[in-house]
Amino acid sequence: MILSRVDGSRLTALAGELAGLLTDTVDGGASVGFLAPLGREEAADWWRGRAGAVAAGHLAVWVAHDGDRVTGTVSLALPDKPNSRHRAELVKLMVARRARGQGLGRRLLAVAEDAAARAGITLLHLDTETGSPAEHLYRTAGWTRAGTIPDYAASPDGALRPTTLYYKRLGLPATAG
Repeated sequence: MILSRVDGSRLTALAGELAGLLTDTVDGGASVGFLAPLGREEAADWWRGRAGAVAAGHLAVWVAHDGDRVTGTVSLALPDKPNSRHRAELVKLMVARRARGQGLGRRLLAVAEDAAARAGITLLHLDTETGSPAEHLYRTAGWTRAGTIPDYAASPDGALRPTTLYYKRLGLPATAG
């Protein structure tokens, strides 16, 4: 399994493969911002639309490959305001259903956390569907539950679901804050 950070042009080149991952994720019931059915071209267009943010340095994207197949991805939405340069949002952590249960989600999470820490980010945050398998990953990786918002986002089938917010401090002693 190869994990690599991609630039804007590589993201555009991988849009079709990433579209397959995104549609697989939505088809599997994960709430990542899309309703089912999600067409492959719509998903590819969404990925191509992220290339400008990657090129501008506002979004960092990592892609996992198993041979010639995309099996996972994770992104960091990086700060764009002076008062938020210490924090970033972890977004779109996805692992192909065929690759789940092998530690790839944890590896992707660790890569993003390490890159954030090296960039001087001291606080990460994310949201995830309450009760989803992702919650277990975040809790066991040291993320702290901040709270739950009812009816925050629609699941792929359109039902409103609660979302739980998490955060993680990076690069601070265990006793800090």
